[in-house]
Amino acid sequence: MANKPIAMSKIKQIIRLHTQGYSKLKISRRLDVSRRIVRTYIRRFQKLQITYEDITGLIDAELDKLLLKQSIQEVPLRLKRLRSFFPYVNKELKKTGVTRYSLWQEYTKKYPDGYQLSQFCEHYRRWNRETGPLMHIEHKAGDKMYIDYAGKKLHLVDAQTGEVSDVEVYVAILGAIQLTYVQATLTQNKEDLSPPRKTPCTTLEVRRRPSYRII
Repeated sequence: MANKPIAMSKIKQIIRLHTQGYSKLKISRRLDVSRRIVRTYIRRFQKLQITYEDITGLIDAELDKLLLKQSIQEVPLRLKRLRSFFPYVNKELKKTGVTRYSLWQEYTKKYPDGYQLSQFCEHYRRWNRETGPLMHIEHKAGDKMYIDYAGKKLHLVDAQTGEVSDVEVYVAILGAIQLTYVQATLTQNKEDLSPPRKTPCTTLEVRRRPSYRII
């Protein structure tokens, strides 16, 4: 524990930056506190097995009780149930068309008093970081763009005849700035893969005949 008292607002900043993926060294430099202090409060926060959103509404005295006068407490039953559901979530997310939202709906049917979607997703991210392997990649601006086709196809419908045609959907992302581009094309041919130069990268652009609509 630090020899000098640290403001609760700064402790919250340590926890917030930690949940956003910042390293202990970066947090230490950004907030001008020692790495030992950062490590101490991150470790105490992790032992609580709660999310950052869980502490944002706490007053200083409540946060002090949780982090500075921390005692060994039993993990709440609701959280135990949630974490026991995550191995199934991890397996199902590998299937085409399965989303975290659909799995959250399945979870709430099984446990009606369970967590809301935002906390469900946050707890899953925390659980995934704890149990899954991580690989950190340093991206240089403008160096690489990652592209992959979605497994599930969308459809084009001819507004005049009602004819339905399958379309491929690919997603491209710039690693350094996470700027994402999504486009639907008629094929996976190289000619269709190249996006038009003037198309904004933040919108879905569909290469199709004017009389079609996408569904």
